[in-house]
Amino acid sequence: MTIKESDFRKIDLNLLIAFAVLFREQSVSLAADKLHLGQPAVSGSLARLREMFDDPLFIRSGHRMQPTARATELHSELMPLLEQLQSALFQQAEFNPAHAKATVTIGMSDWMEMWLMPQLVPVLREQAPGVRLNVVASDPFTDAQRLEGGELDMVISVANQSARWMERELLTKMEFVALWHPAQLQPEAPMSVQTYAAQPHVQLSYREAISSHIDMLLARQGLKREISYTTPHFSALLGLLSMMPMLATVPQGLCENWQQVWGLHSSPVPLEMAPFEVALLWHQRHNSDAALMWVRGFIKRMVG
Repeated sequence: MTIKESDFRKIDLNLLIAFAVLFREQSVSLAADKLHLGQPAVSGSLARLREMFDDPLFIRSGHRMQPTARATELHSELMPLLEQLQSALFQQAEFNPAHAKATVTIGMSDWMEMWLMPQLVPVLREQAPGVRLNVVASDPFTDAQRLEGGELDMVISVANQSARWMERELLTKMEFVALWHPAQLQPEAPMSVQTYAAQPHVQLSYREAISSHIDMLLARQGLKREISYTTPHFSALLGLLSMMPMLATVPQGLCENWQQVWGLHSSPVPLEMAPFEVALLWHQRHNSDAALMWVRGFIKRMVG
């Protein structure tokens, strides 16, 4: 049904509320008390209602005002609508994760997915079996645009992005760690900066960069590392380290699982590198989205 705006020009929601209270109380004075208004104001509302509906609506009978047939008909039709409107305006629906159905699209890099999802998804399936996470590859250069356009619901990122409409919540801070396979390399741990620089390295390169902050820090000490292989994919590292004598410098979040499952050894990176932040980003328009805010809190609790 198409709404005709012209039909509502004479309608004042307060008049409908006054009508409902008058119907219930059947008294101008009692209705005024319930509405916290003066009797003249309620009498004025009744006069407007009579004009609007072209009907007396209430006829005085003794100490009460009896509703007309038109008033009774209006009341039976209006009350469910007013109750529904009140619920829509003032009662936010509760989110029950055990019974909810929702899909949340989250952008993240492959190393974050490898770090987070094995521990997060099983618990999510227990607590909210109808909530599905749709993970897509993120790009810090376009994440803000994709969030604003609605292509992504959330992003988990190391980028320190900000926009007037963007919400950002810190999940954790993380160091970098050097990893290798003991069947391929046997450096002393923890490594000195000289030992670290002397090993062949596999470099994680974003957007085809051929050097990194690590190379700049080494250069300040007169050192240079040998990069034997460059890849944008963290998932490629496990096979490479198992088969080749190389170091990989990765976020600490990957370290524990990769050591347990793949038998890798680790050492702190012997450079003065500040911890980086991993944060959750989303658009302010989602602050009232119960499902999205529940997923946000769930991720925060799991990471914390």
